[in-house]
Amino acid sequence: MARRYDSRTTIFSPEGRLYQVEYAMEAISHAGTALGVTCPEGIVLAAEKKVTSKLLETGSSAEKIYILHDKMICAVAGITSDANNLIQYTRRVAQSHLLTYNEDMPAEQLVQRLCDLKQGYTQYGGLRPYGVSFLYAGYDDHFGFQLYHSDPSGNYSGWKATCIGANNGAATSMLKSEYKDDEMKTIEDAKQLAVKVLAKTMDATNLTSEKLEFALIAKNAQGEIVFKIFSPSEIDDLLKKYSPPATEGQS
Repeated sequence: MARRYDSRTTIFSPEGRLYQVEYAMEAISHAGTALGVTCPEGIVLAAEKKVTSKLLETGSSAEKIYILHDKMICAVAGITSDANNLIQYTRRVAQSHLLTYNEDMPAEQLVQRLCDLKQGYTQYGGLRPYGVSFLYAGYDDHFGFQLYHSDPSGNYSGWKATCIGANNGAATSMLKSEYKDDEMKTIEDAKQLAVKVLAKTMDATNLTSEKLEFALIAKNAQGEIVFKIFSPSEIDDLLKKYSPPATEGQS
């Protein structure tokens, strides 16, 4: 039945489905896992890097976690080239807002602008949806720390903790059972939960800095918002500190 209705993004099936958008979401489910965990002190983002070959030269820059502006970072799952295009657009929007109003763009407002663009690619002929989902971790003075997720359809939603990419169902279920507001008080608690969920749900037998990227956004001692993208050595230290005993035994 799908064959008659999946040749265009603008054609609904009799069941009311847009197959091209669903196919874009399916592509994301095969991408590396990315998850975010919030706490009162900030937000932790973690993402799985897909290493296709040991011969591949790994660069020093992150491939799954990106900076959008001084108070917002994001993690991606899906087609990286699509993500690069959207990230450049988002950075231009954020800088335009900063130039106009002399303040960083509020987190949800920036997510809305990007989702408006993504939604347009599901509505007009001759275009295909962007095959990428984002997790946004941001801060603004009105709502504090915020974690958002957006998908190829242009929908977005706010979360306390969530996961996208491969094995997202198992990871989300685990986050739902493990995340407790009264226990998630510090950024260290968020780091520990992120490592625990990745160790249980990733396809890899053991976690290493070659397969993971970590970042956080939080307040420093002076009350300023800072973000940090972890180096490989810092990721190894983090995994050594927080990996469950079973994972440590395998490494």
